[in-house]
Amino acid sequence: MSDPAAFEFRLEKRSEFLKQPVGHSRQGDFIKCVEQKTDALGKQSVSRGFTKDKTLSSIFNIEMVKEKTAEEIKQIWQQYFAAKDTVYAVIPEEKFDLIWNRAQSCPTFLCALPRREGYEFFVGQWTGTELHFTALINIQTRGEAAASQLILYHYPELKEEKGIVLMTAEMDSTFMNVAEAQCIANQVQLFYATDRKETYGLVETFNLRPNEFKYMSVIAELEQSGLGAELKCAQNQNKT
Repeated sequence: MSDPAAFEFRLEKRSEFLKQPVGHSRQGDFIKCVEQKTDALGKQSVSRGFTKDKTLSSIFNIEMVKEKTAEEIKQIWQQYFAAKDTVYAVIPEEKFDLIWNRAQSCPTFLCALPRREGYEFFVGQWTGTELHFTALINIQTRGEAAASQLILYHYPELKEEKGIVLMTAEMDSTFMNVAEAQCIANQVQLFYATDRKETYGLVETFNLRPNEFKYMSVIAELEQSGLGAELKCAQNQNKT
């Protein structure tokens, strides 16, 4: 497989899984028949819209900003991306450490993206400090050829000295816009950086006790947080 930002999935029971209704408790069967080969992700060539080896130094001069304060770097990062059509953030060290530590034991999760009619599920997979997302339906229909549709790049180079981690993203604009990508990025913080035990518990259940996982619990958490409300509202306005 030559697709760069692709997930490699082995769907031995794909035809069986495709018959399972959303929310079915046999999510465990899906987990068992999906084998993530994260090492391969970083070794593949680049797919449409994604940059190969997107390092922090390819964005700006690291040595130059080392003389700046964390607040100054934050402003530079925000100003740099403000005019660009993408997702970006400056994550405090403590929050990133929490996300990162949890990602080591629970590297995969499911996010729900509000659509005009209901929700679309996206599977997220950590590979190093990159977080790759692709639509669940893409995995179901294309299997190991399911390419990443959104990649969140996290840069911890300044974490120890400045106490911040820089993040930006690239997306396949044929599948999602910036607002939709932002909604998914917000869910990473919602589920991985939360202090609420029940919320992170969904991530643990998905990874460790997949037979107990239910899709609708993700939607319920998203709606309770209010993260998707603005996006849903905009979509409804566009519909009229």
